[in-house]
Amino acid sequence: MAASIPFMKLSGAGNDFVIIDNRDLKVNVTKSFIEKTCARRLSVGADGMLLIEPPDDPNAADFKMRYYNADGSEAESCGNGARCISRFAYLNGIVGESMKFETLAGIYTAQVLGENVRVGMSDPVGARLDFPVVLKEGTFTASFADTGVPHVVYYLEDIENADIVGLGRQTRYHQDFAPKGTNANFAAILDEHSIRLRTYERGVEDETLACGTGSIAAAVLAAMQGKVSAPVSVFTQGGFELVIHFNLDNGAATNIELEGDARVVYHGELQPGAWDY
Repeated sequence: MAASIPFMKLSGAGNDFVIIDNRDLKVNVTKSFIEKTCARRLSVGADGMLLIEPPDDPNAADFKMRYYNADGSEAESCGNGARCISRFAYLNGIVGESMKFETLAGIYTAQVLGENVRVGMSDPVGARLDFPVVLKEGTFTASFADTGVPHVVYYLEDIENADIVGLGRQTRYHQDFAPKGTNANFAAILDEHSIRLRTYERGVEDETLACGTGSIAAAVLAAMQGKVSAPVSVFTQGGFELVIHFNLDNGAATNIELEGDARVVYHGELQPGAWDY
């Protein structure tokens, strides 16, 4: 591992990320390196780590996005992370304001709009509406979609007083979603074009301040049930607004775009003490 590693920390709607330009593949990405660097109070601290790497097909994409949760597990996608890595790539002269990049969930497009970024993401798959999930507290009505990563959504009237961590952890490890598990979202419909959302994230194993792919799932599943219409503003636990753009044709959501902030928090160099302890 290098003696020091340049990085930037960005935050998207309250999700924070350590981002590294690893196009030369000199950073040895191990579970321990990610876990320790993302540990709050002991190191930089973040919900996850993003790395820019060479694309598999340079004709199809400008770079490859690798995303790791704070526990060191690699995830297929991250909506807020996609916005942050897009702005990082632009600020570091890797791409212009428009770009394409590879993820494990497919090719994404992005447009940098000042401090905001609008990302074109993969269409949801495997949508299921209004099915029962049995938890310790009783039977809950859930909906599900894979928006790059799996998401269960519960639509509740009162999510402010809901046990997000308790219900979320039960759902995340529920036998109905084994073996990979799922993210768990708790949504309240505000009006035809807005939703309030709280999310328990797999890999972070806690409630986070926002989740881009969860916001997409909550918006498109609600639209499939006739509860909202595009575009949908999702108001996150961190107080930020994400806007979900999509088309709904014959019950299927397509042309998914996620728009929101991607703020630079700071930049510097990771020293060995960030991961070697």
